[in-house]
Amino acid sequence: MSEESSERHLVLVGLMGSGKSSVGALCAKRLGRKFVDTDHMVEASAGISVARIFATRGENEFRELERVAVSAASASEVPLVISCGGGVAIDPVNRQALRESGYVVWLDAPIPELAERATRKSGARPLLAEGDPVATLKALAEVRYGAYESMADVRIDTAGLAVSAVADLVIEAFIKAITE
Repeated sequence: MSEESSERHLVLVGLMGSGKSSVGALCAKRLGRKFVDTDHMVEASAGISVARIFATRGENEFRELERVAVSAASASEVPLVISCGGGVAIDPVNRQALRESGYVVWLDAPIPELAERATRKSGARPLLAEGDPVATLKALAEVRYGAYESMADVRIDTAGLAVSAVADLVIEAFIKAITE
């Protein structure tokens, strides 16, 4: 493994419910790396939850805070596993920072499965707070899938898979990429 490639971050992107946080935490543990979640970074800097930021400050302010978090994570000299909020990819600055600093894995699954997973924790998903989660995720997919595709080194279908099985696939793809 070359020195340069071993320093790349492992970056997970995808719609909410794709497993980025759970899979990312497990990948970090297995790779002996620190795990960071851009949503948690935003919450730490703002001192309030993502849901509260959306409710009180709006999505635009959240996206500004998110860009700062992505920039900080991407700039880390210590190789990280980075779980990105679902909307990170819509910002070209975020896409570029993550592509340049990391190996980007797009976690995906059929929309109904993503909706079921994403609604397990009530109140945790501001964009799913009202209306039909499947319809909302379909609309988000229309906006975001092109961005995910443009930045991802690999797309992994997580449908019906346990977190450990997805982590296996992610690590396998990552190790293969950084050792080539």
